[in-house]
Amino acid sequence: MPPPEYNPLAPTIDPHFPTELPQGRYDIAVFGNRFPSMTLAAHNPPASIVETLPANGACEVVVFTQDPESPLGSLELDHLELLFLVWADRTRVLGGHPQIQYVLPFENRGVEMGVTLLHPHGQIYAYPFVPPVPARMQERQQVYYQENHRGLLQDLIQREISDNQRILYLDEEAIAFVPACARYPYEVWIATIDPVATFIDLSTEQRRGLAKALKTVTLKYDGLWNRTFPYLMAWFQAPTDGQPHPEAHLHAELYPPYRTPDKLKYLAGTELAAGMFANDALPEEKAKELQAVSVILEEGVRV
Repeated sequence: MPPPEYNPLAPTIDPHFPTELPQGRYDIAVFGNRFPSMTLAAHNPPASIVETLPANGACEVVVFTQDPESPLGSLELDHLELLFLVWADRTRVLGGHPQIQYVLPFENRGVEMGVTLLHPHGQIYAYPFVPPVPARMQERQQVYYQENHRGLLQDLIQREISDNQRILYLDEEAIAFVPACARYPYEVWIATIDPVATFIDLSTEQRRGLAKALKTVTLKYDGLWNRTFPYLMAWFQAPTDGQPHPEAHLHAELYPPYRTPDKLKYLAGTELAAGMFANDALPEEKAKELQAVSVILEEGVRV
C-alpha cells in the first residue's frame, strides 16, 4: 500500500485541479495510478543473476463513488451494475493491448489490509503474463473441463447449492457462499451460476444478480460486528490472450483477515512457505454467522 503522501486522491499543487479525480459530478472514476508498479512504456529491465523482464503493464485506480463515506454495501444496485460495466470496459481496453495477458480488478478495504486511501476505491492491475495464482486456477480448470466437458467452478457451485449449508445469496443468475474449501474464516466467493469468461461476457441479468450478491456479502460483513469490515476482494476472469476459454468462470474471492472480532488472522509459515492453509474455523460455522445477519438489498427486499 502506498504511504499517505502517495495518495492519488490527495490535493496536487495546482489550485485549479485539486485532485486527480475529474471535476464536476461523476458516478465512477477511473484513472492511472500516479505511482504504478507497471507501465506499458517499460523497457530495459535491470541486469540480475536471475532472468528479468520489463514491467510492462498497467495500474489503474477505480473510485467507486464520489461520496467518501459510501462503501460498496451502501451503494444502490444500479450503481454496482455500473461498476461491473466499468470493469468490463477496462478489461476490453487494457486486454486489447498486445502486451497484456491478464486483467485483475481488486479492492483492499480497511486499515487492517494496509490501506492508506480511505475513499472507497479499488484497483486494476494488467499484467504481461498470467500471474501464478490465476495461472494455477486456469490449469486446474482446463484439466477438469477436458475430462468432464463442464466447468470446475460450475460443478462446485451446483454441489454447494445441493448441500445448501454455506450459501449467503442465491438467485437464478448469481450465488455468494462460504466455500467448503475455505482457507480463511469468513472467506466468501461470488460467481454467476452459469459460467462466463470475463466481465465483458455478462448479460444484463447476470450483472444484476452479481450486484445483489456483492451487496449482500458486503452488508453482512459490515453487519456482523457493526463496523466497516476489512477484506481483500479479487475478481478472477479469463486471460486476455484472444483465445476461447470455455473452462473459465468469472468470480470473486473475498478474504477477510479476521478470526474473531479482536484477533487478526495473518498468513503463517505453512501458508507462505508450503502453500498449505490451516483454517481453525469450520466453513459451516462462519457461514451460519453471516447467514444470521439480516440485510436490506433495496427497499422492500430483505435477505
